[in-house]
Amino acid sequence: MKAQAPDSKNPLFPVFLKAEEMNILLVGAGPVGLEKASGLLKNSPNTALRIIAEQVSPEVAELKNQFPQISIKQKTFEEKDLENTQVLILAINNRELSASIRENAHKRNILVNVADTPDLCDFYLSSVVQKGNLKIAVSTNGKSPTIAKRIREFLEDVLPDEIDELLENIHTIRNSVKGDFAEKVKKLNELTASLKYEQGNDKLKK
Repeated sequence: MKAQAPDSKNPLFPVFLKAEEMNILLVGAGPVGLEKASGLLKNSPNTALRIIAEQVSPEVAELKNQFPQISIKQKTFEEKDLENTQVLILAINNRELSASIRENAHKRNILVNVADTPDLCDFYLSSVVQKGNLKIAVSTNGKSPTIAKRIREFLEDVLPDEIDELLENIHTIRNSVKGDFAEKVKKLNELTASLKYEQGNDKLKK
């Protein structure tokens, strides 16, 4: 069956990476570099992130104490640093240099994110909501990180902490349901159908 294009201005395809299984390099260790590193490690704390920067802020250096698997090198970036890299994050506040590094990275089939420069990005780092095993990524197609942040805050407030317990229960039920894939989906749909009605009634009560 041919997929129909949705009526949307945001063509991004959302994915969730197993960052701990990938070789990720961050160039830059100032305030923006700290933000990128902190966001990545908060979501994937076992990631062996490599950080290279001419100047390393004390806050970035401090990350080593909490995440001993990361490596931090205070040096000038060189093209050879791209070896064995799958994902590159640039936080150096230099568009010309970022564009040059991006070009070299593309020759090696490396995905690139350039901080605060959407047109040079192959992907964006989302604003993330997490409640246990539930994780929701919010994207504004690079238009407004501030709006994405506000939506994240709203969802964090609205979604109950107990939702992770619900996920665990549904996971247990899913493993116990007999039949093929279609039958399992049908059964789980029946079990969870009441959730949307309960939520709707809660809104009416408010």
